[in-house]
Amino acid sequence: MVAHCGNQACTSATQTVLDDAGDVGQFSSVTIGADRLGLIGYYDATNRSLKVTHCENRICTSATLTTLDDTGDVGQDTSVAVGVDRLGLISYHDVTNGNLKVAHCSNQACTSATLTTLDSAGEVGQDTSITIGADGLGLISYYDATNGNLKLAHCANRTCTSAILTTVDASGNVGHNTSLTLGADG
Repeated sequence: MVAHCGNQACTSATQTVLDDAGDVGQFSSVTIGADRLGLIGYYDATNRSLKVTHCENRICTSATLTTLDDTGDVGQDTSVAVGVDRLGLISYHDVTNGNLKVAHCSNQACTSATLTTLDSAGEVGQDTSITIGADGLGLISYYDATNGNLKLAHCANRTCTSAILTTVDASGNVGHNTSLTLGADG
């Protein structure tokens, strides 16, 4: 479901069911695309896949639904951002293989994407959060369950087909439920 607020205080909203094909909508993340329309990444628990919805109007009463990745159990812990190339970048957890994955949308509606495994060293990629850095490249925070660490993936290019991986905090069991944003200093 999506709710489009009727005013700035959001005391009223237009609510629309966009996808009701099974148990869908978990781990949802939303952003506004370069076309000024909503882009929503989420987990389809019935089919164990990563799905994306691109709103077809500003109040999102209709949308294009696309399954981006259905190889194994994928799509949990989804986070969505729009890159400087004006295309969506979605981080998510590959439960089957215990990996951190990213999908770089091929178009604004995200009807296809380049899928990349960024980290496969143990059980990693849980609780992802993504933003675009001051350098125009994706930054992804996530939990490394094998080592109990908070990690960061800094994309090496706009499509995020590779990344520099850094352990940010390894003091005990840390890094659950990450959230990431940029400061005024970049």
